[in-house]
Amino acid sequence: MRATSVREFLAYLGPALIVSMAYMDPGNYGTAIQSGAIFENSLVWTVWLASLMAMELQYLSGKLGIATGRSLPQLVRSTLKSRYYTFAYWLAAEAAAAATDLAEYLGTVLALNILFDIPLPIAGVLGVLDVLIILAFANRRFRVIEYIFMLFVSIISIGFLYEIAVLGPDLEGVVTHTFLPSLTPSNVPFVVGIIGATVMPHALFVHSHLAKEKLRNDTVEEKRRVRKLHLYECVFTLSIAALVNVAILVTASTVLYPGYGAHASCSADVTACANGLTVQRAAGTMGALYGAAAAAVFAVTLLSSGLASSTTGTLAGQAIMEGLLGTKVNVYLRRLVTRFINVVPTEAAILLGLQPLLLLVYSQVILSIMIPLPMIPLLYYTANRNLMGEFVNRKATTLLAVLIGVTIVVLNGYLLLSL
Repeated sequence: MRATSVREFLAYLGPALIVSMAYMDPGNYGTAIQSGAIFENSLVWTVWLASLMAMELQYLSGKLGIATGRSLPQLVRSTLKSRYYTFAYWLAAEAAAAATDLAEYLGTVLALNILFDIPLPIAGVLGVLDVLIILAFANRRFRVIEYIFMLFVSIISIGFLYEIAVLGPDLEGVVTHTFLPSLTPSNVPFVVGIIGATVMPHALFVHSHLAKEKLRNDTVEEKRRVRKLHLYECVFTLSIAALVNVAILVTASTVLYPGYGAHASCSADVTACANGLTVQRAAGTMGALYGAAAAAVFAVTLLSSGLASSTTGTLAGQAIMEGLLGTKVNVYLRRLVTRFINVVPTEAAILLGLQPLLLLVYSQVILSIMIPLPMIPLLYYTANRNLMGEFVNRKATTLLAVLIGVTIVVLNGYLLLSL
């Protein structure tokens, strides 16, 4: 890029940056920790595959908003027309958003527990306040939220650079398993979980909304300018997210696999092995083997992930509700309602002794199953020349997107049949 282009890109930076936190959220920590601890580095290829899928679909979502000046939820509403169909679709979209927010909320709770030794039930109550604090700081200017996301992404990225430097993982094995995929009956649920934690419904809904807000006017020239910047941002920010996800899995494989996944009992019963894992155990083992600083950095990245991805979830929930129902909603009220909806089952699970990591992983499987909800209309709209004009998908782009969609649906179907 020319110097002027770099300045323009930095001024634009925001929509895909915010969305990228959906790809570094606590759900990714959950699936990556289990996958790395049980299968070592053999599922690294899944992280790269899911990230490439996400990059394609997020590009289409943002392009849809730029080309039409409307968000995906707004377009769905105009297509369905019937209030009953729209309301049913909204309920399903809200269910996906709630499953997303559950994972993000749990990440904040677990990070508070690890960092400050706060009991989980109390941390669960404190977690309600997370996004309210961020939104209070950014009450007047949306750009402030984008700056906050730049900070969180930097903390997470630098944190895992530190972890990789301290842990000294098997990089040769990581490279090998990047290009040599393995798929077995025992690892399919983990493959689907990784995809569910990466290609997320709420991120597809909100990206179109965030990208259209960057348009200065409705001219074709402006749309061309913003679409190019959107492409650069998607590649840049989602590549960072992919590297972070690989680093999480590699961290787990380095810390946990030697004394856990390599054990014969784990190979014999993968489900029982997964059920015994906790985020606290990962942090504790890391601290015992590599020092308190390594465990603390891990917890700080998890806390940053929970806070930032919760904010993304709130923005997505607003876009979904306003787009599908045509109703404005107070951001603080929505945040409180969503949080309290998640507090009840989470507190109940904690008091019953269920592991929060399992809730994290199961929420990601649910999300993977619900991906078609925004994905199907997204592919339909972006391939419609009457709607998109010159920004319509090329045939190769549509073919690739359909292939991604079919792959996701097939994996989900396999998972459902194996339950």
